[in-house]
Amino acid sequence: MTSAQRAIQQQKILLQMEYAAEREAFRKQTETTGLARKVKRGDAWFPLSVSKTYYNSLNQKVVEVTRNSDNDIEHNFEFGRPVAFFKVSGGELKADGEKSKAKITYSSFTGMVSYADDNRMAIVVPDSVDVMTVLAGENVGVQLYFDETTYKLMMDALGRVENANGNRLAYLRDLFYSSKPAQHFTFKPMAFPWLNDAQAQAVNEVLRAKDVMVVHGPPGTGKTTTLVEAIFETLHRESQVLVCAQSNMAVDWISEKLVDRGISVLRIGNPKKVTDRMLSFTYERQFESHPDYPTLWKIRKTIREMRSQRKGRTDSFHQKMDRLKSRATELEIRINAELFGEARAIVTTLAGSANRLLEGMKFGTLFIDEAAQALEAACWIPIRRATRVVFAGDHCQLPPTVKSMAALKGGLGKTLMERIVENKPEVVTLLTMQYRMNDAIMKFSSDYFYSGKVESAPQVKHRGILDYDIPITWVDTAELGTAEQFVGESFGRINQKEATLAVDTLQEYLLKIGKQRLTDENIDVGIISPYRAQVGLLRRLIKERADMKPLKRFVSVNTVDGFQGQERDIIVISLVRSNENGEIGFLRDLRRMNVAITRARMKLIIVGDSSTMTRHPFYKKLFDYVNEICARVY
Repeated sequence: MTSAQRAIQQQKILLQMEYAAEREAFRKQTETTGLARKVKRGDAWFPLSVSKTYYNSLNQKVVEVTRNSDNDIEHNFEFGRPVAFFKVSGGELKADGEKSKAKITYSSFTGMVSYADDNRMAIVVPDSVDVMTVLAGENVGVQLYFDETTYKLMMDALGRVENANGNRLAYLRDLFYSSKPAQHFTFKPMAFPWLNDAQAQAVNEVLRAKDVMVVHGPPGTGKTTTLVEAIFETLHRESQVLVCAQSNMAVDWISEKLVDRGISVLRIGNPKKVTDRMLSFTYERQFESHPDYPTLWKIRKTIREMRSQRKGRTDSFHQKMDRLKSRATELEIRINAELFGEARAIVTTLAGSANRLLEGMKFGTLFIDEAAQALEAACWIPIRRATRVVFAGDHCQLPPTVKSMAALKGGLGKTLMERIVENKPEVVTLLTMQYRMNDAIMKFSSDYFYSGKVESAPQVKHRGILDYDIPITWVDTAELGTAEQFVGESFGRINQKEATLAVDTLQEYLLKIGKQRLTDENIDVGIISPYRAQVGLLRRLIKERADMKPLKRFVSVNTVDGFQGQERDIIVISLVRSNENGEIGFLRDLRRMNVAITRARMKLIIVGDSSTMTRHPFYKKLFDYVNEICARVY
């Protein structure tokens, strides 16, 4: 057994630990968390209405539901996530949902989200279930269920990688886990005058790579632009590529950019942000638009009607059923062959690459976007279909989510991209010109995380909103006696005085800009807090305050994770932590703060207790840097 195979075995053990931890956390949450809290967290819809059932283009039974309350709460339902239905009966369901005597009964079956927007959701359910009967009546709800499927796919992928022998998968496994140099082609660089020098070099390095390449894209450096150009050029040499990302949102983003570049895209799975334009390149919509689909739909309908017959199942019945099934299979194969034959880029999530539609397919090149946010096991799911792999992302931003502390300490949080960056620095190309932030906002991140190599493009270097403005400020709460508090049964952290101060500070700044200018220039604002409970508090403050009503449509509030991949003209960060011991919890993960401070284009306002935060050397440097900027202006 090779050292790489032993390392893969270790990954399997760590993944099993994570699986056990997440399953146990889900069990506890289901048993102890009140219904109202699940709804507020966006993990449940209650009450809801069941509107209709139908069969989709994949011949799956679908139930469509609509939520009847709390429509302003952002939910966590998205394509591919498993769900469970429930009914509430007996007793009186109290408003807080925490001490109700009402009984919650879960359905005997689970479903999978096929489509979800703000208030409507389509859920695939077992064909044998009479959903309208099971979910009849009032007080029906749906909640997210434990996702075993993704874990099974990851464990299966690791098993295939471990046992691979004498093939391309085995070669890539041994290459990624060693310092053996990766192979590459040699040719003169191509010119890309519409890209900057670093982006052009990255595209050329991708084209030269025989085995693996990493495009390291710090915030605002045009990683997606570079990746799309690399895919476009690769398609001059290959007939088709596979493009994956960890999340549906990232898949949607890269899909849109590929379509803008004129590339024929087939999106496996439904988009999170649903627009007619995005739906048009999904597999389901293209399948339904095929000229042969109406015939196929009629045959499938006939088959379902015949199956419902209890009597008259003679030999001729079975012969007719066999003929119909054969004809349906023939049509489905023909439609799929045409759809996949015309597509140049197959785009899906990492887990989605295991879809039966891709069974038996191989690709010359696999592109993995946001690779630094994906567990290693998830990356191996599509790699088995590829000859070479191009990773794109930034391991100095958000890492993958790992809930088991033991698995995290064992190394589960280390991504495959990070491993390759360490083992093979020669295959890494860094994008060094950023187009998002004022230079003062960018420079701290560049110096701390990227060895000062990231520079600001001239057109954004001095961008600002107000004349003689300070691009980055720290509103210190140390003298105000603010203190963090635990709230709720999940012991989320809030800081009420700090939240009020953050909203006051933002309101004061927006009033300086003026509502007319906010509207005319479409200036957008984000309030970020690392803690979900503080996010909820900030949202309530903005919603309840009458003086914020004219301004609140310009403002969005979310966690750091919620703002990943996004940017705003103005960003306010509420750090929350304020205690005598200088404890800052998971804010010690500096990659999280790198994401937060690099979301701002023109104005960054940090609100926090310096006496607590500056006991950590990173925040001490950040605090001193901000004070230096302010002193320079004055």
